[in-house]
Amino acid sequence: MKQIEVVAAVICHNGKFFATQRGYGEFKDFWEFPGGKMEPGETREEALKREIREELDTEISVDTFLTTVEYPYPAFHLTMHCFFCSVRSGHLELKEHENAAWLRLEELDSVDWLPADVEVVKTIKNH
Repeated sequence: MKQIEVVAAVICHNGKFFATQRGYGEFKDFWEFPGGKMEPGETREEALKREIREELDTEISVDTFLTTVEYPYPAFHLTMHCFFCSVRSGHLELKEHENAAWLRLEELDSVDWLPADVEVVKTIKNH
């Protein structure tokens, strides 16, 4: 089975978490924490900063490691390294996603998360 390793940013501000809605592909309309694949030679933190710069035109600081989720999707196995992050500069401009929302802890269950991201939400609630 194909293995995919990605990084994801749990961007926090004023007690809210930034979520994005996919506008493309097999999982269109599902919600996720933004991020993406690491390139050869990149650290997880470097990849996360690059992905957020590319997807959201925003500079972030990678603050603390949250969790690694292992999730067996039907077509591939996903390893997703998640970090709490904060915005350094920029306005989280959507370049690839169709929607975004700032969700309070009690609102995290109000959107349809991708299956692997459901695991991240559970970890955030227990953190």
